[in-house]
Amino acid sequence: MISSQAPVLIPITFLFAAMLIPLVGAVHRAAAHLTAVLGSALALYFSVVGMQATLAQGRISYHIAGWMPPIGIEFVLDPLSAFICALLCGITFIVMVFGKRSVEYEIPQKEIAFYSLSMLLLGGLAGMVMTGDLFNLYVFLEIGALAGYALVAIGDKRAVVSAFRYLVMGTVGATFYLLGVALIFISTGTLNMADIAQLMPLVHDSPAVIVGLVLIVLGTALKMALFPMHAWLPDAYTHASTTATALIAPIGTKVSAYVLFRVLFFVVDPDHLRTEMLNLLQVIGYLGAAGIIWGSIMAICQSELKRMLAYSSVAQVGYIAVGIALASPLGFIGAILHALNHAVMKCCLFLVSGNMRMRLGHSSIPQMNNGLRKSMPWTSAAFTLAAISMIGLPPTAGFFGKWYLALGAIEQSHWIFLTALLISTILNVAYFFRVMERMYLKPQEPGAVDYSEQTVARNEAPASMLIPTLFLAISLLVLGFANAWIVSNLIVPMIPGWL
Repeated sequence: MISSQAPVLIPITFLFAAMLIPLVGAVHRAAAHLTAVLGSALALYFSVVGMQATLAQGRISYHIAGWMPPIGIEFVLDPLSAFICALLCGITFIVMVFGKRSVEYEIPQKEIAFYSLSMLLLGGLAGMVMTGDLFNLYVFLEIGALAGYALVAIGDKRAVVSAFRYLVMGTVGATFYLLGVALIFISTGTLNMADIAQLMPLVHDSPAVIVGLVLIVLGTALKMALFPMHAWLPDAYTHASTTATALIAPIGTKVSAYVLFRVLFFVVDPDHLRTEMLNLLQVIGYLGAAGIIWGSIMAICQSELKRMLAYSSVAQVGYIAVGIALASPLGFIGAILHALNHAVMKCCLFLVSGNMRMRLGHSSIPQMNNGLRKSMPWTSAAFTLAAISMIGLPPTAGFFGKWYLALGAIEQSHWIFLTALLISTILNVAYFFRVMERMYLKPQEPGAVDYSEQTVARNEAPASMLIPTLFLAISLLVLGFANAWIVSNLIVPMIPGWL
């Protein structure tokens, strides 16, 4: 019973929690956090039940009020949407557990607004994943985007300017997407994705369809922060509160990437994609490769940990774009696996930065020293494990996504993509080892204090923040060892038959 309702229960749970939080928060402020945690847990339960049912029984389609598509609104849970939704709900639950002390410390007196907006953001993102038609995807995109702008705006003093830039870029992206949907609707007469996929062979040569697809890809690429349309991302991630960044960075860009997967691999006619639209895929791939290099170089130049991680995200989005451009089973597996791994890695790293801000009052790299490994040993260990995974060293999870992408590039002789992946790995070593050097090695500057020779008081983050951080760090090893099972049982069933 629950599994058949799961496609609609997940976004509704988040939206209901968003509405409930201001009410319970007005009675008791602490209840706002508890409501957010319970709402996230319930949504996670529905997503796991839905994914199990999808893997066992196949695609689940839910029709609002019993109206059949294409007239009625359809919500769909298939292996791809079920996987992304479970990832979204899992990360959300962990971040909500982490958030209580961090939100109280970084944005005091704004807890109720923060948790309500977080649930609204997640409701929008979950709706984007679940919906079966292009227009309702736009509606949920706007719900999530408006909540995202507000979440960024309630960060530090410079957050309002960052949120305004995010709003401008996001609105442009949403406009491109909506114009693209309008052109597709004019050509096909329907907005239901399954119907469009059936009609596409009849209209794929239409200029309106081609322009519409280009606009949809352009708008989604802006939301996804694909290079060079990433200008909004570094400031937004840096100046938002840690908990908001830990939600938006691992999940927001992944859902936008999901839209590209859905449109390019499940809506567009496969033959059309392999011929006329091939250039579009190539453009996505080359932008992704450029973003991998550019984001990594810019990350090296940053002195603030959150800002370094923000530019690193620009590079990581490039990996997913390269996987999409390969349009092969290996590329598909690599892109989806990297989306999963990056969500866990980046969430862990942002939680680490939150722990540091809580105890040190900053996350500035030049101010870190080798006393950190004594004062915050578990946080330092979590950072190290996540950094190793980001670099791509086995057996951590980060290695396997890059491995499949590299195999896909070799299979199709895409040497530029392969070169970008290899160069990025070297650059990742440069900027992550720079932080680990300050954490663990003796100071190189003359006259600097060597904390390794002194007794340093333990000043670890509170348990409510440390346990979620360590859970994510350990998950990177678990995901690495379970890589073969994840690919065989979860990702392979998502691969479209034509790949």
